[in-house]
Amino acid sequence: MKQDSLLGSLSETKSQQADSGPVECLGQTFANDAARRAHYTELLRTKLKEAEFRSIEGFPIGTDDAILELSNPPYYTACPNPWLSDFVKLWESQKDNIDEEYHREPFAADVSEGKNDPIYNAHSYHTKVPHKAIMRYILHYTNPGDIVFDGFCGTGMTGVAGQMCGDREAVESLGYKVDSFGCIFEESTDEKGVESWQKVSELGVRNVFLNDLSPAASFIAHNYNFPVNPNAFEKEANRVLSELLTECNWMYETTHSESINGVINYTVWTDVFECNQCSGDVIYWDRAVDEVNGKVEDNFSCEHCNSELTKKSVKPVMETIFDSKLGQTVEIAKQWPVRINYSVGNKRYDKRPDSNDFEVIEKIKNLKNEYWYPTNKLIDGRETKRNIKIGIERVHQFYTSRNLYVLSCLLDKIGTSTMAAQLLCLVGDQLPRASKMHKIAVSRLNTNLSKTSGVLAGTLYVPSNQIEYCVLSMIRYRIKDVTSYLSKRDIGTKQVVSTSSTKGFDIPDNSVDYLFFDPPFGANLNYSELNCNWESWIKVWTNVTFEAVENKSQGKDLDKYRSLMSECFKKAYRVLKPGRWMTVEFSNTKSSVWNNIQTAMSDAGFIVANVSALDKKQGSFKSVTTSTAVKQDLVISVYKPDKDFEERFKSEPASDGVWDFVKSHLEYLPIVKYKGNEILHINERDARVLYDRVISFFIKNNREVPINSAEFQAQMKTKFVERDGMFFNFSQAATYDKQRALSGMASQLSIFVDDEASAISWMRQELNSKPKTYSEIHPLFLNELSGWKKNELELELSTLLEQNFIKYDGKDDVPSQIHTYLSTNFKDMRGLDKGDARLVAKAKDRWYVPDPNKASDLEKVRLRALLREFETYKGVKKVKQPRAEALRAGFNTAWEAQNYQTILDIAAKIPPAVLQEDEKLLMFYDNALTLSSPEDDEW
Repeated sequence: MKQDSLLGSLSETKSQQADSGPVECLGQTFANDAARRAHYTELLRTKLKEAEFRSIEGFPIGTDDAILELSNPPYYTACPNPWLSDFVKLWESQKDNIDEEYHREPFAADVSEGKNDPIYNAHSYHTKVPHKAIMRYILHYTNPGDIVFDGFCGTGMTGVAGQMCGDREAVESLGYKVDSFGCIFEESTDEKGVESWQKVSELGVRNVFLNDLSPAASFIAHNYNFPVNPNAFEKEANRVLSELLTECNWMYETTHSESINGVINYTVWTDVFECNQCSGDVIYWDRAVDEVNGKVEDNFSCEHCNSELTKKSVKPVMETIFDSKLGQTVEIAKQWPVRINYSVGNKRYDKRPDSNDFEVIEKIKNLKNEYWYPTNKLIDGRETKRNIKIGIERVHQFYTSRNLYVLSCLLDKIGTSTMAAQLLCLVGDQLPRASKMHKIAVSRLNTNLSKTSGVLAGTLYVPSNQIEYCVLSMIRYRIKDVTSYLSKRDIGTKQVVSTSSTKGFDIPDNSVDYLFFDPPFGANLNYSELNCNWESWIKVWTNVTFEAVENKSQGKDLDKYRSLMSECFKKAYRVLKPGRWMTVEFSNTKSSVWNNIQTAMSDAGFIVANVSALDKKQGSFKSVTTSTAVKQDLVISVYKPDKDFEERFKSEPASDGVWDFVKSHLEYLPIVKYKGNEILHINERDARVLYDRVISFFIKNNREVPINSAEFQAQMKTKFVERDGMFFNFSQAATYDKQRALSGMASQLSIFVDDEASAISWMRQELNSKPKTYSEIHPLFLNELSGWKKNELELELSTLLEQNFIKYDGKDDVPSQIHTYLSTNFKDMRGLDKGDARLVAKAKDRWYVPDPNKASDLEKVRLRALLREFETYKGVKKVKQPRAEALRAGFNTAWEAQNYQTILDIAAKIPPAVLQEDEKLLMFYDNALTLSSPEDDEW
């Protein structure tokens, strides 16, 4: 099939999918689904002619025809979807409980869901959150019929989760019970220790908007979330596969005996290197791979001159070949087949390639491929440049001649199918698996290779030893997975998909009930580079201008990443209803990225209420091989304040606003959080964290904070209820007390000491439980140090103690805190007066946490010392190792004086890591940057 008509047939064959009866869409009735598609396709065609529409941020790169051929409007558009507002009106009109008073605590439990599910495996992608994990969040935060939005949808697992919330079996597989009325119950224990089932949600489909910048991702998401008859799909897919087998099966045949041929499962290819001594060809597998012991040797010898070699000391042998599609000669690294795994009946065999195998390989190389396949260059980027040294800089060069021919032939045959859209996803799913990026795990050559080989996630790495799988077999397996998934989903739910940046979606203000986001995190993955291959086959590409990543090729550093994410979150904040929640799944090992995400959310107006763990039970390439990588993703729960509070805050005095904010914020925090049967310390209920939230909220609203930290902590004890170092509203405290009676004391918060702030928190925790002398605390402190941040000034323990705590000098009565500790833990100290000489002697030289009144005076002294330190930074060009606490104090003082330029000037003098790795400094800087240049907010 010619290139011009390849995808053109997609829209033609889609029209053959007409239902037998009338269908309704957005209030209109059509004779059948083909009529619905035709109507909305023409509307979209007209829309694409509008310059204003094409100028929407994140609009993909592609012709009108290519966009229309992929789209299935109004449910899916491979561009910004112009019908989102219409779906909001429709879905809102269908709700039953619109007058319900909404209140939810954050979903505080840690979640663990595996990936061994036909739904999850129906299509591969770089990163995916299992739909069952997302189901738990959706069930907690929403009611049936509610509107959910995922602005970074990837393959659309949030949409799948939304529809599965209406599936009784799927919900019960999570451990819930569902009664005959559709009420969902979760097992819990009351204050008497009696186990019972409490209602937590209701069975029913949630309506989901799915959006992604990548056309490849949105296309997959649509096919995951649009109903298809599983029997019809299986029948049609097998028909296409049968045609493919007829034409291409000979390519995967190998000789077993004189009269019997086997079917190739995979062929192992290896690099050919040039010896740096004799220039002879060295077949890497033969010289470096120890098949007996299952390992690859670092050092290997040349078969010609016996010189000792390493991969770093040799270079690949390059072949000059004529590329008929390009009409020119190209140089590409030479690779050699060294092993064939094949089957005869149900038995598998291994062999070295024989003369017949080499004849077949040569025949395929010389076979003129009349089918279309993409030959465009990869976009500029870190990953796309990775393989230039071995001659791979175009899409088709990632494939062997055999697999490239089969994939292009498959694409052609799909073009004549009645289910072209769904089958086209099969092609996309095979692209990475069928490529030269498929590594072989040498360590277990005699086991099932499907468990020990694969494509390295998040990279375009082409290994030196690779597997060329039989595409025909892989498609057969994937048909089973897709059919299994289709049989599990309902036929009525049609989630809505759009292709644009999160800045480009058109959803009305305050209309979405819940947000679930799994956005890019810094430089973790550059999706546009990884998707370039697949998008080249569908001829619509990501517009990288608004891709929220850290990428040198795109000229995006962490500041630009934060700016882009901030804009995304601002749009999300706009569409979310007041008092509702957003869940952000976070996966990155760098504290700088973590701080940038938090700052971006805060800048948008969201308030953090909880951070929990999400264990996806499978590490990516980077998290497995990097020692510092996190093994669990974090889940951040944030909310949009309710309207009544926001209105009050605008008009009430700042002093009242502080306590109004705290009271409101406490209502959004989890009351009790468990790990097993143990109650956990809730960090967000700590007075110091609450004060940080106050500062952040006031700065976001450009108001001066009317109270310092010590005063705030002192008043917290009179205005709220303290339990186990956490603060509650009065009604919440009663609930906490009941649960605490069952589980005992809350566990202490684990603190890693790596800077001044964490050192102070750790010492406060230690001295609260036991006032100690310097000699007692010093060895404990050294043991807790996990490595001081290299860009921050490391302070002596004595300085930290002197500026933040009080040492009893023995001159006055023993302080109450020390007296309580000694009389409780030492029998001979019991009943003694605070002025007793024996008690004084025992208490002398112990450091303790000051009471609120003295803490206020101590903080003033400390603040003066910090500001003196900050002043010294103004007179130097660069501050190589600043004191972070001095920066915080100085930035806060400059902010109160509206001296934003001082913040920007000092920020330019300190190491970038100091700013990026400190949430408070980043918050001051980001807001100062905005206020000093309010109009400089566009690209």
